[in-house]
Amino acid sequence: MKYFLAYALSFLFSTNIFAQDSAVHKRPKIGLALSGGGAKGLAHIGILKALDSAGLKVDYITGTSMGGIIGAMYAVGYSADSIEKLARKIDWDLLLSNQLSLRNVTMEEKSEYDKYDVELPWVNNWFRISTGYLEGQELWLKFAELFHSVYKIKNFYQFPIPFKCIATDISTGEAVVLDSGELITAVRASMAIPTIFTAVDYKGKKLVDGGVVRNFPVKDVKKMGADFTIGSNVTGELLSSDKVNNALQVLLQIAFFRENEDTRAEVPLCNIYIPFHLEKYSMGSFSETDKIIDIGIAEGRRLYPVFKKLADSLNAIYGDQQIIKPEIPEEKPIKISSVEVTGLQRTSEDFFLHSMDFHRDHFYSLSSLLHMVRRAAGTRYYSRVNYSLQPLPDSSCKIIFDVTENALTYAKINIHYDQFNGIAAIFNVTSRDLFTPNSRSLVTVSVGNNFRVKAEHLQYLGRLSNFTFTPSVQFDNLSITTYSRYKEAGLYAENYLKFDGKFDYSTSRNITFGGGTRAEFISYQPSLTSSLEFQGNNRFATSYIFFKHNTLDRVIFPRRGVKIDAEVDYVFPQDPEVKIHLSTTTDSSFSNDRYQRVLFNEEGYIQLSRKSSILANSQAGINFNYANNIMNEFVIGGLINTFHNQITFAGLREGTIYSPSVAELQLGYRYQIFNNSFLTAKANVLFNNFFTTSSFFNAPDFLSGYALTFSYNFALGPIEVSAMYCDQVHRVIGYVNIGVPF
Repeated sequence: MKYFLAYALSFLFSTNIFAQDSAVHKRPKIGLALSGGGAKGLAHIGILKALDSAGLKVDYITGTSMGGIIGAMYAVGYSADSIEKLARKIDWDLLLSNQLSLRNVTMEEKSEYDKYDVELPWVNNWFRISTGYLEGQELWLKFAELFHSVYKIKNFYQFPIPFKCIATDISTGEAVVLDSGELITAVRASMAIPTIFTAVDYKGKKLVDGGVVRNFPVKDVKKMGADFTIGSNVTGELLSSDKVNNALQVLLQIAFFRENEDTRAEVPLCNIYIPFHLEKYSMGSFSETDKIIDIGIAEGRRLYPVFKKLADSLNAIYGDQQIIKPEIPEEKPIKISSVEVTGLQRTSEDFFLHSMDFHRDHFYSLSSLLHMVRRAAGTRYYSRVNYSLQPLPDSSCKIIFDVTENALTYAKINIHYDQFNGIAAIFNVTSRDLFTPNSRSLVTVSVGNNFRVKAEHLQYLGRLSNFTFTPSVQFDNLSITTYSRYKEAGLYAENYLKFDGKFDYSTSRNITFGGGTRAEFISYQPSLTSSLEFQGNNRFATSYIFFKHNTLDRVIFPRRGVKIDAEVDYVFPQDPEVKIHLSTTTDSSFSNDRYQRVLFNEEGYIQLSRKSSILANSQAGINFNYANNIMNEFVIGGLINTFHNQITFAGLREGTIYSPSVAELQLGYRYQIFNNSFLTAKANVLFNNFFTTSSFFNAPDFLSGYALTFSYNFALGPIEVSAMYCDQVHRVIGYVNIGVPF
């Protein structure tokens, strides 16, 4: 039968015979083996729930890859219910990437984080092509959180349930049974899928995923002492010859030969064998977490009578066995009395420890330890920061940081397209400590229909590097379409040059404020004339103070958090040389008086479920006492923010309307319809002319509009196709955006 009930019944019969001399025969030991399988391994949770419900005590556990992760959690004291709750709420996209949560990146780095399609490190005097390996920083930190309760235990036999996991020695191709050392490292090694995750150094060996050679470790749980074995296997058979249709399938078929051969040998060792049929899902189907867990729970319910009968029979023969699932100990702060840092080559130990605000002989909770690691990684000097705790005789601990540094210099490439900028190739070179210590310098160039270039030097100051000074220069050459009564009317070439210098102070990774001064030079030259034609240039200096707050969880398609940019400006007297032509009339009666302005932009996200979020955005720009000034208006239109003074509005193209005072409110709803595919609906309203009205531009007092966007997030960034509608225009407009803008 499917679950090898014959094995179970014969075992129970033998235990009745053994029971005649209970003084000689001890209660049989139950072993549980959990296979690897990536996302499919989450189905194991349903089997654990059935075992808990039936009251069947597990004495030994082995697992490979995802089976090792779930098995380790069960072994150290997590109940099946708690494992299920954790698995359903985990952000798998973040865990299985090289990215930190945006919340942990320093405020000064957020604008450049996760922005480019390709990042090439400068190694050995040349830009090296990335291996594509994932260090899995957030995955490691999640393991550190889950297994913190057993940081003192280095022998896995001493867990509440003795445990082993399986990895593969990359140098010999042999299976390695991990039963001692750092549990976090062992579990991370067991699931290090080759070509996806980096190999793990463990006791002098370099290890990768145990599924390469032993994906279903039944023999190992028997060697631990199990008399009766339960095996849960989520991997399927090899493809039949008629289904192997391309080169990739041939390679995968060959890669799984050895694993499949080993699994065939392991299956007969099970007394209860549980094969899952999950052909609809792959190892990477983490977006289907809930469905896979539900399949496992359904299978567990079908198996419950078998587990219950086995538990009742053993209790009848050997006496009731009270199962007390050990509670995860309450977390207590740990005194760290000494520290060791390995792996540093380009940065100093002092810089590393200061980046975390680490102090010796202080007490640290688990959350503060994880926060420190994320602080260090958030500087972007480090690609991986792991730690282990070694108990000392005085009840304090030594902490050992194992660090992998990023290269100091990267070349970055991005491709972007939207209907305003056209297609552009964006090139960036970012270098740290190039001119001065504790600094970041970059140059970004956008080559396409619009040419743009920016150079910036960011200098960190202070022990915690929370003060910064940033001088920068930027030049934009933009082609701007002008509109008359919402119809295209002309074309202008705008040149915009900005010199800027600012000081920042960051109170945390999410808040910064400061001030600065910039000099701006703007010129307009008409290419195609319109009813409102103006040409010339203006130059002015602006002093400003600003406040920034950013708790978004990611750069692309954030699901929760708030981002606020607020700025108050004082614009000094200008020096305009501009001619404005209104039909046949020439007008040069503009003001060069100083004025004040306020800019505000807020975007927020509330996650309703794993697949849906509410979006809210508000924007405002006000030029006070601006009626007869020119060349610093707010430019209304477009769905993405790409140039200075822009106010986005669903329903209009960029540059449709110019206004000196504008406020916009937008609400939206986004739903993930497929893996990496989203549908977003937006509605917005906009108010003009409520403080100042321009003497040169005619802007309506009120606008309302809508947009429906289909998005797909792939390796080269988001692809977004939108349909927009404005109530005042009465026309549906298409909009396409590909990639992240300049």
